[in-house]
Amino acid sequence: MREEHLIIATLQEDVALTLDDLCATASVTREWVVTRVEEGLLPAGEAAPDAWRFGSRELRRAREMRRIERTFDAAPELAALVVDLLEEIEALRARLR
Repeated sequence: MREEHLIIATLQEDVALTLDDLCATASVTREWVVTRVEEGLLPAGEAAPDAWRFGSRELRRAREMRRIERTFDAAPELAALVVDLLEEIEALRARLR
C-alpha cells in the first residue's frame, strides 16, 4: 500500500493494517512493534506476527507511544501507561459531552 493510501485508510474506523502497514504508517520498525505486542503494551491478537491486524486505535496508540518514548526518553512500559491515561481522559471527556 502506498503511504498516502495508508493515511487515508487509517481515517476509517474499520481499517485492518498488517504489521508492515502499521510499521510504515507509524514510522516504527517491525522489532519495535513485535516487542511491544509481546510485552502486552500493544494489542494484536494471538496469531503469528504476519497474521496480525491493527485498527485505527492501535495505530494511534503506537504513534503516541513512539512519540512519548522519543520525546521523553521513556521506557516502553511508561509510554504505554501514559497512553492508557490519555485514552482514559479522552473517554471521560466524551462521556461529559
